Amino acid sequence: MRVEQQETTVRTRDGTRVAVRDHGGDGPPVLLLHGAGGNLLHWGRVAARLATAHRVVAMDLRGHGRSDDAPWEWERALDDVEAVVDHCGLGSPALVGHSLGGMLAGAWARRPPDCPAAVSLDGHRAAETDPAHYAGLPEERVHRDLERLRAVFTAQAEVMARPMDAAQVAGLLDQQRAFAADTGISEEEWLAAVRRGLEERDGRWFLRPGPETTAALRECAEFRDCLPVFAAVTAPLLVVLAAWEVPRMPEELRDLMLAHRAALRRDLGALAAARPDVHVRELDAGHGMAVTHPVEVADLVLAFLGEHAARN
Repeated sequence: MRVEQQETTVRTRDGTRVAVRDHGGDGPPVLLLHGAGGNLLHWGRVAARLATAHRVVAMDLRGHGRSDDAPWEWERALDDVEAVVDHCGLGSPALVGHSLGGMLAGAWARRPPDCPAAVSLDGHRAAETDPAHYAGLPEERVHRDLERLRAVFTAQAEVMARPMDAAQVAGLLDQQRAFAADTGISEEEWLAAVRRGLEERDGRWFLRPGPETTAALRECAEFRDCLPVFAAVTAPLLVVLAAWEVPRMPEELRDLMLAHRAALRRDLGALAAARPDVHVRELDAGHGMAVTHPVEVADLVLAFLGEHAARN
């Protein structure tokens, strides 16, 4: 069996350097893509379980973790994936992504003709999307609540863009320790991932991704709604929905989020009915399922790849 390698850096087509970790393993290759605001360390336990049957590699997306800041464009991000696939000799890997990474996995599955399969873990449509993507609410209510949601996300982005001093970083880490305790995940592993998402410049600390990447993602059509991308995929695609409600959302926006999830179930159901290669499952977990429920996620992926990727 291949043993885990040290982290490496891959230079992509436009010169961006992306960080890559090879988790080893024998078998068909799998490339793991994290979500917005995450990094490759979020895959630790999922990767270890997948490596019992696959060669597993994870990467930091541009603007995240230890990869370079670079303009966020969908095709450039896919070029980064291609560079990692080539550098690591993965051939035709299955792609497994969470959130933003799941959207990219679906987009990749329509790029090379020999992609064996892709998995999107709760990556499908941003909470801030077109008004038609909320079911069961009056149109006037949708528009009003969307304005509130945009204001919430804008305020959050402004806070995240502010530099932090050492005391503020210590406070952030204390908050994350409490989160790890509340959710029952490994404090050591979680804090390592949090620290990887911090960048020090001139004695001040910044969260990654930076404001430019965050703003570009919010305006990206594929991020706002990736279902049209999924409709063009010809490889087997598994879309996994989180059954739990989105946490830490103001109470006055709860109905909007429920309407968002109702429309998503409706539209993914229609897509799966029209496209037999698209499979939709719901997992009894929240959006951060790869971290909070790694065994369930890994077993779901293993079963899907074992059944569907082997047919290609």
